[in-house]
Formats: sequence, structure tokens, C-alpha cells
Amino acid sequence: MNDLNTLRSAVHGRVWLPDDPGFDAVRRPWNLAVEQPAAAVVEAAGADDVAALVRFARAEGLGIATQPNGHGATGRTGGTVLLRTARLDSVRIDAAARRARVGAGVPSRRLQAAAAPHGLTGLPGSSPIVSVAGVALGGGLSWFGRAHGWVADGVIAFDVVDARGRQRHITAETDPDLFWALRGGGGDFAIVTALELALHPAPRLYGGRVLWEAGHAPDVLDAYREITAAAPDGLTVWFDLLHFPGADPMVAIDATHLGDAEEARDLLAPLDRLPRPLSDSRRMMEVSELGGITAEPTEPGPGLSRAELLTGLDDTAAKALLAESIAPLLSVQLRHLGGAFARPSDTPHGPLTEPYALYLFGVPADPATARAVAGKQRGLAEALPASGRKPLTFLNPGETAADAFSPAALSRLRRIKQHHDPHNTFHGNFPVGG
Repeated sequence: MNDLNTLRSAVHGRVWLPDDPGFDAVRRPWNLAVEQPAAAVVEAAGADDVAALVRFARAEGLGIATQPNGHGATGRTGGTVLLRTARLDSVRIDAAARRARVGAGVPSRRLQAAAAPHGLTGLPGSSPIVSVAGVALGGGLSWFGRAHGWVADGVIAFDVVDARGRQRHITAETDPDLFWALRGGGGDFAIVTALELALHPAPRLYGGRVLWEAGHAPDVLDAYREITAAAPDGLTVWFDLLHFPGADPMVAIDATHLGDAEEARDLLAPLDRLPRPLSDSRRMMEVSELGGITAEPTEPGPGLSRAELLTGLDDTAAKALLAESIAPLLSVQLRHLGGAFARPSDTPHGPLTEPYALYLFGVPADPATARAVAGKQRGLAEALPASGRKPLTFLNPGETAADAFSPAALSRLRRIKQHHDPHNTFHGNFPVGG
């Protein structure tokens, strides 16, 4: 039996064991609907702690599951040490080179806040609290991905701890296979302690949400299809059906534009022909304010999600999407892709050629509601033209890496895993082995 008490002397950071007060709280993932077992929880004080933990785990025959704060957890952590990396929080901006070096625990909002004074931006997603490293390891869909591709496309280097406990600097030149795997293949190959990534000019940014009563959804969806059919790469538009507890159903358009307000208004002109909205928050904004557009929760909670990539959004698909109320779902979101997403990408997922992503979310308040949510998600997914694959960061706990990667990419990822971590020390949320 492993003597986990010796972990306390192996690392400088904090250690929680199953009998410690607060253990159940610190082992929980972000999604409280996921049960996440763990043999121990370690909050690393720095990269040296991560290296010491890997050496300890290897000697004791334990696995390690790495999470800054638990987004994307699947519960596949039985018998592992859960590694929290939130204290690896350094951010360094090289404005002249348009690069940033960020620790593994840095959330998107901190990178955006550091880059904004230089007129630069990273590639943020909808939530400002998800770690930059976690997003990049899963490929990463960003507000600005139509202009710049996957978040992973912009990663220049990784600082990692490998399965032997060595701290290494990984680039396309030093280890092309491992570099390729880390840019979107998940957390199965090494523990990332920091990464270096490209920043992009963002001298002007326009964005916000327009909200209507749900009865206007057909007209809003028609306007959305018209806008996305001709959208330049600097414009990103999402369509949302919303039904929050205690509120009437609504429909929304979320948008960002890398440019000025006048140009954005012209591009979004079909929205001006719609009935008067309930609210319209569109304005010129700082890149550090992006998280306010969708105002996603900033505290953990339970949820059930399902995502699909759609091959189109024709009249038949539009009719299926709006055929009935989304209840018991809270939200149904369409994200416009295309642009740089569809261009060549030397990452495990490769180019994202489907023009739309569908994301379905509900809260499993009780077992009956959970079944109803899953049934509604399944029905919508089957009624729409889904391609059958989906981004790694959009997978739910019941799915596997095979749902994200092509057979050829998955085979290459498995070879890299076997070479770099033959004892399976590292347990990603979606292991490439299954």
C-alpha cells in the first residue's frame, strides 16, 4: 500500500489526503455533476514541486491527473493524485515580439488584462476563468479563432515535466512529436507548467449581446444565417436560445468584431431590421472585458452538456432547431466557425472544416431531470446535420478521445503516449488510450 503521508515531505505545496478536513471539497471538479475520486490532492507551489510529485508518483506506482481548477473533468481519476496548478500563475508579456509566457494556472482573464495595455490579445474563449494552458491542450475555440485559428496553433513552446520527472522546454525543433501532441491532444503526455504563445494586434474591439423575447427566434435565426454567410474573419457571431429558471425564454446574438463600431454595425445590419430588443450591450470594449458578453458562471455548479459540429445550417436545420421549446435545457448555442479554423493546422485535430458548432447545456437537478436533459440533447443532435466529430474541449464525460480525433491522429497520439509515458503516469481528462 502507498504511504501517501510521505507526500507532505516530497513537495512544498499543500497536500490533502482522504482523512483531512476539506478533502472532499478540494477534489471536486468545476462541474459538480461529475464525481471525481482521488487518492490525494496536491497544490503545487511551482515547477519544482511538479517534478518532485512526478518522481514520487512514479516510485509509488501512482497516476497524476492535472487540473488548474477542474474544467473539463470526466471523473476518470480513481487511484490518482489530483494536481492543482493554480499557483503557477506568472504572466510575462513581450510586446515587441508579440508573445506571452504564462504559467499553467493562469486564467484567460489575466492574460487578456496583461496584453490589453499593449494593444494585444490572446485567443480567449467565452469564459474568462478557464486556464490558458487547459484550453490550449484541448485545441481551443476562441472568440478570435475565425481570424487566427485554434488556440493551440499559436503556441510556440511548452515548459513541461516529463514522466521521468525532468523539467524540459519543448518546441517544434526540440521534440516535434511531443510538441504536436501537446497542441490540442490533451493532458496525457506530460505536465505543462508554462507555455509561450503568440499574441495578436487588437487595437479596436467591438462586441456585446443583443437579447429578444423567444417569439422572435425565427427572425433572429434568419438574420444570423444572413450575417454568417458573408462574415469576414474578424467578425464572430453566436446564436443562443436561452431558458433560465424563473424567466421567460429568450433568444440572443453574441458578437465580437476586431475593428471599429461603424464597420461592425454595417456587418450586423440585419439585426437592426428585427423587432426592438429587450437589451443591447454592444459597444467598443477592451479585450479584457470579453467575459462579460455571455456572463458565464464564475462559481462551480452541476451541468450536463453535449456538443456537435454541424456541416450546415440550411432551412431544414433551422426548422429542426426551432421546432419546439428547448426546455429542460438552459441554453442551445450555435457558434459560427470557418475562417482560419478551416485552414491547414498542424495539430491533432487539424483543420475545423464544419461551419458551425452546436453546444447544448442543462442542469441535472434530479435523476428525472438529468434523463430529460440528455434526451433533449440527443433529440436535437440527431435532428441536425452533425459531422460526427467534435472538439476535445467540448467533449462530455461520457465521450472519449475517439470522438474528437481521426483514426490516424489518434493512432499517432497513442504512439507518442507510449514513447513518452509508457507507465501511464499522466491521466488526461480524455485519455488517448480510451
